[in-house]
Parts: sequence; structure tokens; C-alpha cells
Amino acid sequence: MGIDRQKIIDDMSKVKAVANQDGLIPAFNVLVNQWPAKFWNDFSKNMVETVDDDIKEAVEELLVNAAHECGYHTGYGIITSKEWDAVVKPMISCTEDVLHGAFAVFTAWGWAKSEIIELEPNKKMVVRAYDYYESDVKDEYPNNKSPRLFAYMIRGVCGAFMDLAYGGDYDPKGEKGLYTFKCVQTKGIEVGDEFGEFVVTPRDE
Repeated sequence: MGIDRQKIIDDMSKVKAVANQDGLIPAFNVLVNQWPAKFWNDFSKNMVETVDDDIKEAVEELLVNAAHECGYHTGYGIITSKEWDAVVKPMISCTEDVLHGAFAVFTAWGWAKSEIIELEPNKKMVVRAYDYYESDVKDEYPNNKSPRLFAYMIRGVCGAFMDLAYGGDYDPKGEKGLYTFKCVQTKGIEVGDEFGEFVVTPRDE
């Protein structure tokens, strides 16, 4: 059948996140949240800009790692959910279809309008994002241009999705299978590029 990206986006964008009586949003076997994008952008910006220059890179890696771990567990919840089974699973014939489907869901829920443009199974994935909330940080800087690439969430999630695809069986404790891949951001709307670009390769390369 093949992945029908637009159908996935259309159908999954109709899924509503509803809080329970405790104010929590149980979905996809995890608890999700809804916060203004500016909250997360300000959080990341303040984390990076209030530390000394010699540890900025370490702080950025911590932000990526947080997204990577979240993406691993949430991603697994998504691809084992009843919504996935109903909409995406009938289109899947191989591991690579799972990845393409996952980024269609990623787009549907507003995290990033993103797609895979290059994929070598178990070796390399290149993702482009044409609209993503982390790029809005540019509005906080002169000339609407950030001094650094800022898409820590997308970097983490891209690595996590490759972990789920090629890193072995899912481990709920994250002791194996997690962090088998790494992601580097090479372009960003926030620094003046037309799109964000993310390159994922094995961790040990």
C-alpha cells in the first residue's frame, strides 16, 4: 500500500488530547502535556544563555538528551497505540515505512512540519522541517535571527525514532536501545535558513 503521508496527517490531526479528572493527559501509553510553545522556547533559551560560555555546549546536549529520552518512550507509545493501528499500521510493509509514518504523525500534532528526505536503513537519516515551534525563538533576537541553531527537541526526537527503528527491542528502562543514534542540526529557520535540517547517524561514528 505504501505510506499515504497526507492521509495520516489529516486523520491524526483530528485526535484530541483530553485531560482526565486529575488534570493529566494520558495518551499513547504515556502522559502528555499542553504548554504554549513560548514556554518551552523561553526555558531552553534561558538555560543556554544564563550559563558560562564554557558549558553552553554541555547544556545544549542535556536539552537534546531530554528530548531524545522523551521521544524514545513517547514514540514507542505512538507506534503501539490504537490510533496508530487504525490509521498508519495498514500502510506499513517495512521498518522504513514506520519512520515515514512517525514523521507524518509528528507533523499532524504540530511539533514540526517535517519529512524524511534521505534514508539509508540503519546508517543515516536526513530530516527537513519547514515549520517548527523552536524556530519561533528567532523573534526574541534582533533582526529575527537567533545566534545559534535551536531545535533541541527535533534533534532528540530524530535520534530517538532511529533508535526505535534500528536500535533493537524497546527497553522501557532505557538501558539498551536508547542513544544508539545521534542527530546533528545542520540548518535552521531560526538562523535564517529556509528550513531546518537534521542528520542522524550511528552514535559511534
